[in-house]
Amino acid sequence: MTTMSVPIGVSARHIHLTREHIERLFGEGYELKVMKELSQPDQYAAEETVAVIGPKGRFDKVRILGPARPKSQLEISRTDSFTIGVAAPVRESGKTEGTPGIRVAGPAGEVELTDGVIVAARHIHFHTEDAARWGISDKQLVAVRVEGERAVVFENVLARVSDQFALDMHIDTDEANAAGVKNGDKGTIVLS
Repeated sequence: MTTMSVPIGVSARHIHLTREHIERLFGEGYELKVMKELSQPDQYAAEETVAVIGPKGRFDKVRILGPARPKSQLEISRTDSFTIGVAAPVRESGKTEGTPGIRVAGPAGEVELTDGVIVAARHIHFHTEDAARWGISDKQLVAVRVEGERAVVFENVLARVSDQFALDMHIDTDEANAAGVKNGDKGTIVLS
């Protein structure tokens, strides 16, 4: 059995927006301001937030992650989906076909997303060199064990491999709370 350590990041609800949607929500020519760099290269949490409005509720101050994306996408937890009344499926980021939409409100206007609301599948970003060293291929499913008071093994963790990535596992707040995991904790990838 081979084991490898991976840092864990807890992903709170957030939204990715297209350039067009940023301008509709904040005004023509608007540029997002970097609040904090994220674990992945060239990715950041913006200072700006929006409201997302579902059939049963809303969340204010949903953080925008930049830079602008080719498609707008809201990532929430299963608990969040119940709260706002949207049946968000578990999906790989970017796979939004057939997913529910949501209304998004900013200081300059609103956008009605026709799809794009997901519960992000737990995943690990692998740099190409790390993946090659450990024999991991893109889209492979792995297991990750997390020790502690509420030790758990996360199954079906999607490997995403790119030379643009830094090694980092992402789980949502529901998963982190259930396992007692916080940002910066480590997990062990287990391969048979």
